[in-house]
Amino acid sequence: MKIAFLGGGRMAEALIASLGRSAKVIVADVDPKRLRLLKSKYKVTTTRSNAEAFASADVVVLAVKPQQVAEVLLGLRVVGSRGKKIVISIVAGIPIKYLQKKLPGCQIIRTMPNNPALVGQGITAIAGGTRDEGRGTKIAKKIFSSVGEVVVVPEKWLDAVTGLSGSGPAFVYLVMEALIEGGVAQGLPFAVAEQLAIQTVIGAAQTARASVHSLKELRQMVTSPGGTTIEGLAVLEKFKLVDALAGAVRAAARKAGVLSAQWGR
Repeated sequence: MKIAFLGGGRMAEALIASLGRSAKVIVADVDPKRLRLLKSKYKVTTTRSNAEAFASADVVVLAVKPQQVAEVLLGLRVVGSRGKKIVISIVAGIPIKYLQKKLPGCQIIRTMPNNPALVGQGITAIAGGTRDEGRGTKIAKKIFSSVGEVVVVPEKWLDAVTGLSGSGPAFVYLVMEALIEGGVAQGLPFAVAEQLAIQTVIGAAQTARASVHSLKELRQMVTSPGGTTIEGLAVLEKFKLVDALAGAVRAAARKAGVLSAQWGR
């Protein structure tokens, strides 16, 4: 199987690295320096022509910026889209309906990976189009499971997925920054506070994954009556942290819906 990446950015590189030698890979990008790096590092074929990469592949990963999509797809129509190529989009906000209209002969799969995929700890939501015969979703699951977990969802859920797991890492990073700031304010050196905050979040997440207890039960285990944790939780409740984070997910999901609607969903 030959896989083409249209766009050689960081997420594309994470996927290319995870594929190793299990597939023949060709990468198209407008930046010659980027292409030289990818060719040297991963021994992939490179080209500055999206049409050339598209024509030569069985599976095409669309990994360009949203503002570049219309121009890129226009160029691909010159090549033609017969042969039931599988096109897997990682472009945020571009609905399957739009992609299917521009590439009518292809099987379209839309995905929403997230930032931790860059270190193999991501989660990717996968939605298949009406022409997907199952093979496209199967291939997408195989590709993205190499950089983390995958979940198959209907496309109508992808705006919510974007708000939660797509934007969520930024919300978690902000919480980590705040924990570090609090530690420094109490006299800890920055490096120590950073190590404590990062490992606390990693440990809490791994505990939540491994434990049979609910998140509420785990929180109650740490919260002794009259102890230190309950004092801190009282402050979080006062400043409505739960409402703020839930509101952030809603706002991000709402914006994702607005962006998708601009493409004629």
